[in-house]
Amino acid sequence: MVNSEPASFISDIRSHLESRILPFWKALKDEAFGGFYGYMDEALQLNRKADKGCILNSRILWFFSTAALVLNRNDLCGYADHAWRFFSRFEDPVHGGVYWSVTYDGKPSDTTKHTYCQAFAVYGLAAYYRLTGNTEALDKALALFRVMESRCRDEGGCLEALKADFTPESNEKLSENGVMASRTMNTLLHVIEAYAELYRAHPDGEVRATGAAALRQCLNQVWNPEKRRLEVFFDAAFRPLLDMQSYGHDIEAAWLIRDAAEALLPEAERAPWNVMCLDLLQSATERAFTDHGFHYESVNGRVNTVRAWWPQAEAMLGFAFGWQMTKDPVWLRRLKTQWEYIRQVTVDPREGSEWFNELREDGSSLGKPMVEEWKCPYHNGRMCLRLIGSGLPDNL
Repeated sequence: MVNSEPASFISDIRSHLESRILPFWKALKDEAFGGFYGYMDEALQLNRKADKGCILNSRILWFFSTAALVLNRNDLCGYADHAWRFFSRFEDPVHGGVYWSVTYDGKPSDTTKHTYCQAFAVYGLAAYYRLTGNTEALDKALALFRVMESRCRDEGGCLEALKADFTPESNEKLSENGVMASRTMNTLLHVIEAYAELYRAHPDGEVRATGAAALRQCLNQVWNPEKRRLEVFFDAAFRPLLDMQSYGHDIEAAWLIRDAAEALLPEAERAPWNVMCLDLLQSATERAFTDHGFHYESVNGRVNTVRAWWPQAEAMLGFAFGWQMTKDPVWLRRLKTQWEYIRQVTVDPREGSEWFNELREDGSSLGKPMVEEWKCPYHNGRMCLRLIGSGLPDNL
């Protein structure tokens, strides 16, 4: 357990990034077969022959690319380069797009073409292009953007899981709680994020227009203003399938949608998203935030109090967004409380580790792996990188 009081907020965030998160993920570099190792259990035992997920590799590519820029550290460029060199292993040379996963030595494993996975590939490639100016990375990002728009959507919006040849497949990967979703909030959210990142890297009118259309769909078909939440799982006609609020996604979406709107929409058009995002932030905070962490979700009125690592990080960015938009000091107090919880409970005190995956409300572990296709440096690393450049007061 971490008990020392930080000297200042921003410096403590940077120190945590550089002393805990970055070294952990640097150590997962696979020198023998390329890329980064795909699995480590909670006992910190590494499986060197586990499959390597495209989402994990793309998020690692984004993380080291962005960290090298934000921290002005050239030594991190080599780790971004390493993730970039492995990226081609996920590409399908026949049908286009990227596979869900490959074997440890880079052969196709799960050949599902999921729209969510394509989006994170675009996201990572765009960040790498911003770091390096590598036009091949930009070309790949734009090619994937075209695949997403031509093969991964229909007239109603984003599709979900597809086979290698882009014919339909059931969506187990992004469905849960007993439903099989034809469309999900999660995929749309990260398509928006990917297009905003690509547009920042390469201002292209088609990318901006499709990203703006996705923002409108989120506002008009996913946002539920009466229940003050984003609906999560939908049928093909965007009818909700479950009475559910994903607190982590809602507080993530609050700042992420506003951030994407800044990139993709003229300032004069952003007001509806500002209203939505502030209401979404307040709703998630009222329902999920405690002085000892952030709840996971609510399904049919029952609150799941698991403390997953990623909503803890997203709550930090949500609270920072609340202060930036309102200048109300209550958001700074919440930010400080949440950071103290993360430092004391979520961060694994063992040498060479970073954040626990999932904990119970009492702080005991659920035994989930430290690294797998979803457990990555994206949420907590992004939290640190965004807060470092956020303009927040250094002393809360």
